[in-house]
Amino acid sequence: MQEVKWGEYKLGELFEINPTKYYRLQNEEIISKNGTVPLVSNSSTDNGVMGFSNLKPTNKGNTITCSDTTLGAETMYYQKNDFIGYSHIQHLIPKFEPFNWAIASVIISACKISTSNKYDYGNKFNREAMRNTLIQLPTKNGKIDFDFMEEFIAELEAERIAELEAYLSATGLQDYTLTKEEQKALEEFESLKWDTFNLEKLFGKSTRGRRLKSADRISGDLPFVTAGETDTGISDFIGNKVIVFSDNTTTIDMFGSAKYRNYKYGGDDHIAVVHTENLSKYASIFVTSAIHKSSYNGQFNYGRNFYAKDADELNIMLPTDGKNPNYKTMETLISAI
Repeated sequence: MQEVKWGEYKLGELFEINPTKYYRLQNEEIISKNGTVPLVSNSSTDNGVMGFSNLKPTNKGNTITCSDTTLGAETMYYQKNDFIGYSHIQHLIPKFEPFNWAIASVIISACKISTSNKYDYGNKFNREAMRNTLIQLPTKNGKIDFDFMEEFIAELEAERIAELEAYLSATGLQDYTLTKEEQKALEEFESLKWDTFNLEKLFGKSTRGRRLKSADRISGDLPFVTAGETDTGISDFIGNKVIVFSDNTTTIDMFGSAKYRNYKYGGDDHIAVVHTENLSKYASIFVTSAIHKSSYNGQFNYGRNFYAKDADELNIMLPTDGKNPNYKTMETLISAI
């Protein structure tokens, strides 16, 4: 990368900054489930897009938007497509060419650096503040170096893509093309036949873990599962001699929360283990989801714990071939997902 020279530019000299044009309608009158036109709001996520509409766009794309109610440029986003505006959203239309996502990315980053910690709830980043914001941009021969900005972003993108491809290859996740069987399973999902099945009849009696106080635990490599959502319920790694449960099984904690385990583990007395180890991995994951849907509905809490006996009595809904659970279909669906 070449040595970079920097110049200072005022945002109002680079962009026309005015309020976006918007419909004076309620959100529910604008947003549609099958809409395609973005509605850009004051949201700090999803590029500010609140939803999509079937109404005509009111503002041109290949521009930038920013809320004037925030504490800086954290809601400044590039808008690729024509969009519908919203109250308190400013529209930054470039006075220069070329302009695209790469150039916008550099300018937005520069704005975030320039406005960091400069504004508060009594001093908002309004339109006038935007116009007067000074930013640092790459410069060549006294002019903004747009070529450098595009090349820099392209190099960053290529670097990130290379890292992602290496990761996907190393983890075996690079195969993302659906087989004909997987595609068919997804297409036929709505027409699946379902039936109710009892857990004990499917997998035998569930097993309850045994209490192991924190003070008695010896440091080791075995995951020890307790109740809770943090770290999927793994509270410690132990070296104690305890019952070791098989991988490819399902745990249900005292609140009814079910989790698939693809590793060997120990469990305390607030854990019930459903013995799905004879199923394929993907079928076991499907069954775990079905268990969670049935058991985690608020019926279990500190006053009414979920135990192994509750697992034995639990009924779940599964796809059926007319008589038995259709594990092949479950496996294909999870493989596709």
